[in-house]
Amino acid sequence: MYHTEGEESMARILICDDERDIVAALKIYLEAEGHETLCAFNGQEALELLRENDIQLVLMDIMMPVLDGVSAMAQLRQWSNVPVILLTAKGEDTDKVLGLNVGADDYITKPFNPVELLARVRSQLRRYLQLGGGQTRESVLSIGGIRLDDRLKTVSADGEPVTLTPREFEILKLLMQSPGEVFAPRTIYRRVWNEEPYGAESTVAVHIRHLREKLEINPAEPRYIKAVWGQGYKFET
Repeated sequence: MYHTEGEESMARILICDDERDIVAALKIYLEAEGHETLCAFNGQEALELLRENDIQLVLMDIMMPVLDGVSAMAQLRQWSNVPVILLTAKGEDTDKVLGLNVGADDYITKPFNPVELLARVRSQLRRYLQLGGGQTRESVLSIGGIRLDDRLKTVSADGEPVTLTPREFEILKLLMQSPGEVFAPRTIYRRVWNEEPYGAESTVAVHIRHLREKLEINPAEPRYIKAVWGQGYKFET
């Protein structure tokens, strides 16, 4: 079996396409490179596997039953920045643009060239694993009385479970990954929503308020999520 060099080898990759022969072919190509693969045949199955497994890259078809690739992509981006390469049929230009707008990292047109596909996979894995995604982050973050488990998507405050929305969870994770660092609302919005930060100030402020109400003993005098006047928010160490 051939293994690529560097961190991008031996990744766990999710293949999602309703055409089983395409899934089978992709599985062969990727496993020959040394990767582990998981398979889904619609967007809903893909989301379930993504919540239950540590996955470093997704190959996702656009046109699928139950839940299409673009809709699955939009849901995924509420709680994960795992790279996604969309598989598009020739001529689906509108779908390509829409997919990239909701957070896809790349696309490749079917029928695809295996060499080109594998090159794009390597490129996305290298960026994700070496530049701040995936395995470069700890799964469990614990600061003071706050504990966040990224794998299980759970949060507790002073030992008590706390229910957060996906956006609240991602904001908290972003702040806890870099304690003491000040994040401007525009930065938080861009990182969590994966969109250009129009209206970022008020939107982020509302989510910060909700986080404080759920995590702080006295939300008016927060111990953890502090505002830095004129700059943004930080997680106090």
